[in-house]
Amino acid sequence: MASSVSGTEEVRVSSVTPLKLVGLACVFLAMSLDVGSLLSPAWVTADDQYSLSLWESCWKPVSSPAWSCQTTLTTDWQIATVALLLGGAALILLSFLVALVSLCVGSTGRCYKPVAIMLFAAVVLQVCSLVLFPIKFIETVSLRVYHEFNWGYGLAWGSTIFSFGGGILYCLNPKNYEDYY
Repeated sequence: MASSVSGTEEVRVSSVTPLKLVGLACVFLAMSLDVGSLLSPAWVTADDQYSLSLWESCWKPVSSPAWSCQTTLTTDWQIATVALLLGGAALILLSFLVALVSLCVGSTGRCYKPVAIMLFAAVVLQVCSLVLFPIKFIETVSLRVYHEFNWGYGLAWGSTIFSFGGGILYCLNPKNYEDYY
């Protein structure tokens, strides 16, 4: 049973599909949000008297206009938070590079699974750090003023959500949708 293809039929194979592009955009956004959260000076703030980032803790006495800062990498839970976030960021960066190379080379799905696995591993690391941080912060730091988790913490959650979305998009079976494009 040999099949023949007539000269008028054209086989169209596209290496750039919408799900690949959206997945790559999700991974890029996750990477960008991760960088923003790691560099953010505001993970926790309290009434213009206290500010906590991943790297330093600053407070301002009521009687003084000067801020006093010290490193936060002195306790185990803060080091663990930074290490888990950096590990997740490294996996997101690696998955972005693999996804970008696979898009440029035009591979037909060989790299989808490793990218998805790296993204889901990054999600696990980041969720662990983002759950650990507020629990240990509330347990160890006693602030007598109103405090809130600020935009740096929110960017880290945004990164985690986009990583999860990218992982789902790279898990979708490419054979089911590449026939349509």
